[in-house]
Amino acid sequence: MVESIQIWRNLMKAIVCTKYGPPDVLQLKEVEKPTPKDNEVLVKIQATAVTASDCIVRGFKLPRWHPLGFMMGVMIGFTAPRNPILGMIVAGEVESVGQDVSRFKVGDQVYGDTVKSSTDIRLGTYAQYIALPEDSMIVKKPSNITYEEAAAIPYGFGLANSYLKKGDLQSGQNVLIYGASGSIGTTAVQLAKAVGAEVTGVCSTRNVDFVKSLGAAEVLDYTKADAPPAGERYDLVLDAVGKSKSSKLKEACQKALTPDGKYISVDDGSPNYSLEEMVLLNELVEAGKLQAIIDRTYPLEEMVEAHRYVDQGHKKGNVVITVPHDDET
Repeated sequence: MVESIQIWRNLMKAIVCTKYGPPDVLQLKEVEKPTPKDNEVLVKIQATAVTASDCIVRGFKLPRWHPLGFMMGVMIGFTAPRNPILGMIVAGEVESVGQDVSRFKVGDQVYGDTVKSSTDIRLGTYAQYIALPEDSMIVKKPSNITYEEAAAIPYGFGLANSYLKKGDLQSGQNVLIYGASGSIGTTAVQLAKAVGAEVTGVCSTRNVDFVKSLGAAEVLDYTKADAPPAGERYDLVLDAVGKSKSSKLKEACQKALTPDGKYISVDDGSPNYSLEEMVLLNELVEAGKLQAIIDRTYPLEEMVEAHRYVDQGHKKGNVVITVPHDDET
């Protein structure tokens, strides 16, 4: 009896992906609860998120012969994920720490991204617990946001901040964000506004007012406009949706640059940001300059439905997953 109780206590609920494919390959199962190593923290996950990157990984949507597809195969597995638990965004509470850990203590509320770089990819947040090295891209959660809001911030921030840096974003610039209503775009609009840039957003009709509410001075509707206003030029154009989605307006925006203007796409190389920038993220959130944008929230057991929704490519902001625990009321 004692042995069976101990086994039960070492299990946790997780979404498991044992092969690549459509959302239906994701299954809710009980798996072994991780034990943190000396340099790791065990996080009791309260919320995570379904990102576009998660869906790419789940379906292995990049051709294996493509350089990025080959790299993805090397890092996570060619025929199936080496770690069957996907997910890269975490928000939760530190339940235990290894003996060498100094950054965190039991009870700390934390959030962040488990992927440090394109060559240091750690998945596993579609679960009730995850063990992470203390130098992972996680920080203490600001007290003025919930776990759900915390899960809606890191992915968009990491990518938007990285590509805006590549574009050398400066105060006073005229900046256009194409795809301003997605997780990357909504963050990019807010970051550019916080820096002091004049922001123009591009989105569909139903999101025009929403993008304006984030700080965009002007919003172009790609379903109606074929070009920016006559004579308008931009110091920086950020394509936040990637080269697979195009329109006459996007093609025109690529050409509407100042003499030293830059056009940056999220397909242009791998993003890169640091733990110090996660600290900056905290400061922006605490100051109210960056807000979490949540489109829909699903419980862990409805992960398949969440992936189906994200696959449609029309989410507004982020899709958050709440993670229940039997010991909570």
